[in-house]
Amino acid sequence: MSPEVTVRRVVTSGTFSLDGETFDVDNNVWLIGDDKEVLIVDAAHDARAIHAAVDGRRVTAIVCTHAHDDHIDAAAELSVLTGAPVLLHPDDYELWSFTHPGRKPDGELSDGRILTVAGIELQVIHTPGHTWGSCSLYAPFLETVFTGDTLFRGGPGATGRSYSDRPTIEASLRNRLLTLPGSTVVRTGHGEDTTIEAERSHVPTP
Repeated sequence: MSPEVTVRRVVTSGTFSLDGETFDVDNNVWLIGDDKEVLIVDAAHDARAIHAAVDGRRVTAIVCTHAHDDHIDAAAELSVLTGAPVLLHPDDYELWSFTHPGRKPDGELSDGRILTVAGIELQVIHTPGHTWGSCSLYAPFLETVFTGDTLFRGGPGATGRSYSDRPTIEASLRNRLLTLPGSTVVRTGHGEDTTIEAERSHVPTP
């Protein structure tokens, strides 16, 4: 196991469009790895900026926490630049097709799947609600979970649009994420980090 594994945030800017509306957004792109290889979480907006941050390392995978266009719009180009496979939960394939109608993801995320990079493991946790295929990545060695738009500082992600459901996201949080150790750092799809302990009070009990 490499002691040199680090987490880097790259912030990219673009738009999010769904249900006939478009918004300007800043996205967190996460690079987890060492000086030889790296895994990318959410290829948002600017493939070349993300590729520059890779800095010549081998990319093991481009993991999509969900298929809203602002989290996947650079995935196809980044895959070409790096040769890395794009991974997405199949429940979000329909959403993916709106952004990349001519290209399918290269592999599937599934609950419990283990991804490895730089000698550490990341566990896929299926956390539906923000979208049906939303997934989080839990890295015990780093005491970190990457939650996409499922959990933010201040509570659950949005569920007011197509392919989302509030009771489902709240159940995902109660049963899958808030059971992680309280000290676990939550790296989100937008905005600042938080911790599991800090967010437990923001999710209603059934």
